[in-house]
Formats: sequence, C-alpha cells, structure tokens
Amino acid sequence: MSTTLGRWPAGKRMAFVVTVDFFDDAAILVQEPRMAGREKSLSVWQYGAKRGVDRLLDLFDALKLRTSWFVPGRVAQTHASLVQRIHRAGHEVGNATFACENFDTLTLAQQGDSLTRTQAVLADLIGERPTGFRAPFGNWAPGFTQHLRDAGIAWSSSWRGDDLPYFHPGAADTKPLIELPLHYELEDEPYFAFNLFPPIPVGQPRIASYREVLGNWQQDFAGFHRFGLCLPLRLHPEVIGTAGRIDLLREFLVGAMAHPDVWFATGGEVGAWWRSQHTGNAPGHPVDVLAPLHQPSVS
Repeated sequence: MSTTLGRWPAGKRMAFVVTVDFFDDAAILVQEPRMAGREKSLSVWQYGAKRGVDRLLDLFDALKLRTSWFVPGRVAQTHASLVQRIHRAGHEVGNATFACENFDTLTLAQQGDSLTRTQAVLADLIGERPTGFRAPFGNWAPGFTQHLRDAGIAWSSSWRGDDLPYFHPGAADTKPLIELPLHYELEDEPYFAFNLFPPIPVGQPRIASYREVLGNWQQDFAGFHRFGLCLPLRLHPEVIGTAGRIDLLREFLVGAMAHPDVWFATGGEVGAWWRSQHTGNAPGHPVDVLAPLHQPSVS
C-alpha cells in the first residue's frame, strides 16, 4: 500500500510497542474502594509483583524485546528493587501518576502534583526522568498537557481515537507531545480481570478463552500490519503473567516477530521517530478540532 511507504524507519511496514502497567494493587483500590483491607482479594493484584513481573522480564529477555513500563510513584516506592531491575534490563520506565488516582476527581493542580511527585520518585530510583506517561483513570484537566511538557514528558499512551501517533495541541513554541493511542481489544485486562467479591467486573461475565483471545490479537495484528499502523499492546503482570497466560503472550509475540517488516520499538522511540517525520497532525484531526475544550481558558 503506497500510503504506508516511508511511514516507519528502515522500510518497516508497521510499529509494535509492548507496554506494561505495573500498578500492583494501586489501580484496583481506586476502581473498587471496598477492596481496602481485604488482603485475600488484594493478593490477586499483588501476584504481579510476586510472579508476573519476573515472568514478563524472562519472556522479553528470551525474545530480546525492549518494552515500555508504566509505574505509579507509590508502587515504585513499594517495589523499588523490581523497578530498578526492569530498568537495568533495558526497558523504558514511564510515569503512571502517583497512586493511579482517578483524574476526574482531581483539580489541575492536584493532577500536576501527582505527575511531578512521581517524576521525582522514578528519577531517584533509575537515575533519569521518565519521558513517557500513562493516565490510568479519568480525563486530564484542560491545561494538563503543559504540565506534562514542563515535567519532561515527550509522549503519552493514554488516549484512544486513532491507530497512528498524533500530536497533542500546543503553542508553536512548546515541546511536541506525542500520543500513542490505545485500543481495548489490544489489552489483557478486559478479557481476564476477575474477582469473585467485590465483583470485578460487575456481572462477572468472563474469564475469556485463551485461544479466542490469542485469535483476536492475531486478527488485530494482521489488520495493523495490512494498513501500516502503530500497535501498542497493553499488559498487566498480574493478568498476563500467570503460568498459563504467559505462553499465550509468547505465542502472540513470536508470531508477530516472525514478520521481518515489523518495527518493535519502545514508546519513546516511536514518539521520537514521529516527531522527526511530522510537524503536526493531518488537517481536521479530531484532537485539533476539539483542542479549545482542552485549554484552561475555556469556561
């Protein structure tokens, strides 16, 4: 397809970014406050630090694959040695707020504080400020993109609405902020997250068939490959890092890596490439059309 020629470096046809949310029990405590104090239930999410992180690191090492991890500041403080091990293994470590706060409940100043506290925690642990960001829950307030730029964030993978990277709006003299948009079908959590009580998800309609999930991911990969897009896979150590599911992930990645025209890269590398090739979004891109809603002066 001629439209994809030159889109990615070295003649590659598509970009593939493996991302991991290492949230431990922080995210579930925000989603379901009744989990507080329920140690047996919380152990479902704490399994990631006990087993899932190591299984993912072992798999990525075996495949020689560098990935992008997102860690909240509080989780980094609790699991400092794990975060340092992730970084030493050559993976990118990004900022995921301080405690997976629901941004819908925070003011702009509180969102900025959560961001900068986590930048400080992670910089102290790994010796460098993260350049990637993921907002776990809620919408960022008008003006938050400037907080991201001021904190040294160059790329985000939080929004949806496209299958190619795009620029967040900003003044001509501001640093470009690239978004790598997500898709629910390219995550593990919507298929496999489960807790008996409190019921997660409400109604508890799953655990999904491993074979069917693999088939979904493979079909999506084929589409992204056909159209020359950017595929960010979103994983969670406590979900995909179980003894059975890690082989589901292995089979998916090995199949994708068998395509020599796929560019496996970190989010930071894809963001940097996109900035080097583009000065802005295609005319009429939704993020630009809706930009006035994301300015702090809008009442």
